[in-house]
Amino acid sequence: MRIVHCFRSPVGGIFRHVRDLSEAQVATGHEVGIVCDSTTGGAYEDRFFAEISAKLPLGVFRTPMQRHLGPGDIAAALRTLKIIRQLKPDVLHGHGAKGGAYARLFGTALRASGRKVARIYSPHGGSLHYDAKSPAGRFFFGLERLMGRVTDHLFFVSLYEQRAYEWKIGRTRAQSSLVYNGLKIAEFTPVMDAPGAADFLYIGMMRDLKGPDLFINALKETENRTGRHLRAVMVGDGDDLPKYIAQAKALGFAERIVFYPAMPARKAFALGRTMVVPSRAEAMPYIVLEALAAGKPLIATAVGGIPEIFGDNSPALVWPSVAALSEKMVAVLSDEAAYRDLMPSSRELKGRFGADVMAEHIDRVYRETLGL
Repeated sequence: MRIVHCFRSPVGGIFRHVRDLSEAQVATGHEVGIVCDSTTGGAYEDRFFAEISAKLPLGVFRTPMQRHLGPGDIAAALRTLKIIRQLKPDVLHGHGAKGGAYARLFGTALRASGRKVARIYSPHGGSLHYDAKSPAGRFFFGLERLMGRVTDHLFFVSLYEQRAYEWKIGRTRAQSSLVYNGLKIAEFTPVMDAPGAADFLYIGMMRDLKGPDLFINALKETENRTGRHLRAVMVGDGDDLPKYIAQAKALGFAERIVFYPAMPARKAFALGRTMVVPSRAEAMPYIVLEALAAGKPLIATAVGGIPEIFGDNSPALVWPSVAALSEKMVAVLSDEAAYRDLMPSSRELKGRFGADVMAEHIDRVYRETLGL
């Protein structure tokens, strides 16, 4: 099959998901290509593009795509449609809100010209993060209902995401599947803490949705409760990074919270003894899976699909608030070895979150949709 993955932002979990899926699809003989935004990402993402470009028979095409709806969308859509027409896909798989819209609309346009195309959509959270009662939520969910009519299959990365879609948007004519994000076998090798590793570690986008502000405030409250001078490392990029650096300085952490730009996750894992995932919203975050596979103890907020990784009653799960995060951080510091033993086992994770399992399921749905 000729498979084209379309998405806007080549950062974070969506980019990781598409890279892994594309590599697995090429390994089984498919011709795969990527179409995404050219204005998002930096040197860190450029390295991944350099690696993946050489592996994809249909190549990587980057063109400007704006995040929010606006007049520029018309020109962006026309540019993207031109690229996709040239690639002649059998499967057009959109990821995220904008990629999903492009894949379904352009797939429908290709069908009108006589080409049989499977129109596939993976939300990855996307517009589902909007409040159903807000004007923006009502608008975007209305659009999703309309596009449900031109969708052949929906892939959800967590049961939470699937239920959120059905609650906020409703059932559509499209078939749907739950397919968890998957890791490669090599990622289940433990990562040891570096000498002098910090007490706590944050890895993720520097934006409020991911909770960096909660992490910094919780670290301060933990200091106050324990009477200890704590150290942390925060790894990631984003427009709000200066705000978090200023917050850390204002709370007296100028020398004790070290900020690093985005780097390979397994390199970052060694920089702190316990990782904290303070997200306010998630779908199925890769970083949680990667950390657990590497043997990293985590404190994580019980949002989105995260409880599906740990189990609902896991002691690692907390509410996304400063008080709840701090309380758990205090408990971890009291006995770090015992806390590490509470994490899910590697064997359990391999059986549920393997990249091979993910790719096989998706490949089977592609074939069924095309009648192969």
